[in-house]
Amino acid sequence: MMHDFLSNNRDDLIERCRVKVAHRPARGATVEQLQNGVPLFLDQLIQTLRIEQTVEPMDSRKISGPSSGEPSFSAIGMSAAQHGRQLLELGFSVDQVVHDYGDLCQAITDLAYERDAPFQIDEFRTLNRCLDNAIADAVTEFSYQRDSASTDKHVEEMNERLGSLAHELRNFLQTATLAFTAAKTGNLSLSGATGSVLERSLDGLRDLIDHSLTDVRLSAESPKPAQLFSLTEFIGEIKRAAELAARAHGCVFTVSHVDADLAVCANRDLLFSALGNLLQNAFKFTHLHTEVTLDAYAVAGRILIDVKDHCGGLSATDVESMFEPFRQNGVDRTGLGLGLSIARRSVQASDGILSVRDIPDTGCVFTISLPRHAMVLQ
Repeated sequence: MMHDFLSNNRDDLIERCRVKVAHRPARGATVEQLQNGVPLFLDQLIQTLRIEQTVEPMDSRKISGPSSGEPSFSAIGMSAAQHGRQLLELGFSVDQVVHDYGDLCQAITDLAYERDAPFQIDEFRTLNRCLDNAIADAVTEFSYQRDSASTDKHVEEMNERLGSLAHELRNFLQTATLAFTAAKTGNLSLSGATGSVLERSLDGLRDLIDHSLTDVRLSAESPKPAQLFSLTEFIGEIKRAAELAARAHGCVFTVSHVDADLAVCANRDLLFSALGNLLQNAFKFTHLHTEVTLDAYAVAGRILIDVKDHCGGLSATDVESMFEPFRQNGVDRTGLGLGLSIARRSVQASDGILSVRDIPDTGCVFTISLPRHAMVLQ
């Protein structure tokens, strides 16, 4: 009888399957991780074969499921589905799911040939039915979970993109509001520096809205090419836009002298967005009446732009996780936690590097590192 043969050689069959698994790439699962696979299936197959030798052979369908291929809540089907989920979590592919059960079929056939074990045709039919149902349910669950995970990832990416858009829109609106309030309170002319800040903020709002309306088309296009521009003028523009925000947050904002010969070759809009986000972050978390400094200088072949605050310092966990989207490490939970994530992506788009270092019990310094260029003399 096949069930006796399988029972007597259970450990040998499992070991043969384990050897086959070990010789395939990307199959690092342990026996414990795959407990719903070959070992459990083999026990269910033995039980099915035994029941078919009784006076109520159709009771075996509760374990194996029908041969029609119709959905059922059989024991083999449920354990195979769980096995399919495990294989997906371990990074297996769908063909490896099929191979997992094919290994057992091959091991049974090989061992039966070696031991010259005679089996009945009906027993082979039962073996094939159990294998078919197990493979079908494992693959079905594997595919369902994979597609579900893909959908969840898509939703997460969409939420991040929408959150990024909202974050940038709010930044521009906040700067525009501050500029308008300053002009109104001080009865200032909009033709001056405050008017320039307001104009740029409104232009930024317009551009972001335009981009959101054509998001699908823009995602397929090449990024805006880099341009060479003066670091001095760039930092000056950033300074004018940031001074109002610093004043609103009750902190001192200091910008050091910048060498007029230095230039940056980058996507100016993205770099402006990145540095703006870093400053907004500094103003938000620096302690009241403390200083935020902006320094831009050259070291060897790199241009470094530092934003230093007095937030009190960072923990090791904060340093590792603060660039993740939707991460909010401080007490102030206003906003979406996207500013630093946006800043890093924007800097990377210009072949730059954004890093942070902790100044214990004092604050932190965010540094943008970019390739060094020089202004071309006309």
